[in-house]
Amino acid sequence: MAVVDPPAVTLPTPCAPPAVPPSTRPSAVLPEARQVVLHVPEKRRYEVHVGGRRAGFTEYFESEGRRVFVHTEIGQAFSGRGLASAVVRHALEHTRTEGRRAAAICPFVSRWVAAHPEFDDVVVQRRP
Repeated sequence: MAVVDPPAVTLPTPCAPPAVPPSTRPSAVLPEARQVVLHVPEKRRYEVHVGGRRAGFTEYFESEGRRVFVHTEIGQAFSGRGLASAVVRHALEHTRTEGRRAAAICPFVSRWVAAHPEFDDVVVQRRP
């Protein structure tokens, strides 16, 4: 996973919450700052923001009716907090609520999906 230092950004509108009951979702809220995951369709990615700063993202492109996840990165200042997992989980939950399917080319997303079989209905193809 590449490491970047995120610039300050204007936050887009958060996407709708996933259709999974809160009791079944792991808490991704950090005690020291508010965490928000946003869908930014004009950039073809989901971004995770912590305390108003972009901490990282997962990028995708659309192909043959699938959302293909190709790259995930979290800034060095935010590493080790589970943010990559949080942004990928949210992206796949949102993809599911849209009735879409996904493919995982990004090595991180592919490994994450392999460890989370509850997303087998969404991810129809992943990198070995």
